[in-house]
Amino acid sequence: MTLTNKLSAWFILTSVVSTAMAVDISGNVGAEWREFPNAGQYNNNDVEQARHQFSISAEPEFAWETEDGKHQLVFKAFGRLDSEDDERSHADIREASWLTYGDDWELKAGISKVFWGVTESQHLVDIVNQTDFVEAPDGEEKLGQPMIKLSLIRDWGLIDAFILPGFRERTFAGEDGRFRLPLDIDTDDALYQSSEEEQHIDVALRWAHTLGDYDLGLSYFKGTSRDPFFVPQLDETFQPDSLTPLYVLIDQVGFDLQATLDSWLWKLETIYRSFDEDKIESDYGNLGVEAESFTALTGGFEYTFYDLVETGWDLGALTEYQYDSRDDATQVLGQNDVFMGGRLTLNDAESTEVLFGVSQDLDDQATRSLLLEAETRLGDSIKLNVEGLLFHSATPENLSYRFVQDDYVQVSLYYYY
Repeated sequence: MTLTNKLSAWFILTSVVSTAMAVDISGNVGAEWREFPNAGQYNNNDVEQARHQFSISAEPEFAWETEDGKHQLVFKAFGRLDSEDDERSHADIREASWLTYGDDWELKAGISKVFWGVTESQHLVDIVNQTDFVEAPDGEEKLGQPMIKLSLIRDWGLIDAFILPGFRERTFAGEDGRFRLPLDIDTDDALYQSSEEEQHIDVALRWAHTLGDYDLGLSYFKGTSRDPFFVPQLDETFQPDSLTPLYVLIDQVGFDLQATLDSWLWKLETIYRSFDEDKIESDYGNLGVEAESFTALTGGFEYTFYDLVETGWDLGALTEYQYDSRDDATQVLGQNDVFMGGRLTLNDAESTEVLFGVSQDLDDQATRSLLLEAETRLGDSIKLNVEGLLFHSATPENLSYRFVQDDYVQVSLYYYY
């Protein structure tokens, strides 16, 4: 069944059931301005990457619930219209789900989003949903994923079992957009290792439990990788002309841990991802694809200084280390990097919060990035977000070098209803 047919069935179910249910309508509309101080790195006679970018977005949500609360229906859509990048003008269904539950179980079916992870600088274990890369370069925004999720509540932990029918391809910036690769990405002809392509059924399992001050999570995923390889396509002169995403099959085991010890918050995420290396080498080795099973981890702490100098403000000092066993700096970020920063919470009526930090490559002192994220409310219904990201790299062999011209400042206003 295609995604369209699944949605049609969901809407029919909604129209039948909603007659006996009260509806709750909420959501937000927003306007966003991005300013890039530098000319695009990949400008040429045919391409001129934008330096000023304006967009509007909408994210409506409709929720229904039966009187006894045993059944819930949620529909949440998202759309953005961008002034410069056609690929960033897009729409997605973030949620279209039915939920029911019993005393020690819960069942959800439809399209939904799931978040796994505890660390700040990157989320290694978070693998169920696909990254909506055109929304934000940090990978925080996700596409909705078709799923059937069964949760079992036990004294020894919470078990979440997933069946994931239908794969979502990653979104990428267009040729005039920012945070793009040197060559255009042909998303219309994506390649898959599985003969079932995007219809391959993935599965996932997660156990989570709290033991005193410690929150633990152990997860397993088997299916199509959310992170594509890129296969170059050649023009008539046999020169690389574009890139085609290749989605291979993986197995991934993940573990996350968070310990709350007084003012300390210790965090760890680690994964082991394996491929059928021989199969990939046989099928795609002639195209330059090398799949290497690897281990990665991110770990560190956040220490909070409460009521800083009697201002009522809280300051959390953040430090995290990133490791990846792969040694190809042209393809992998966070091989041997450290993130240091802070989270300032004003504890005011406007819920003002500021996150700032720097990521430093320990193998390449010339490669680092700086970030700033701030948010506050303007009255009861309006939220102001300010973001900034600066890249620095003098090493063309480093993946970060591809974005050295993409420093930006972003200002967003959202109206919530």
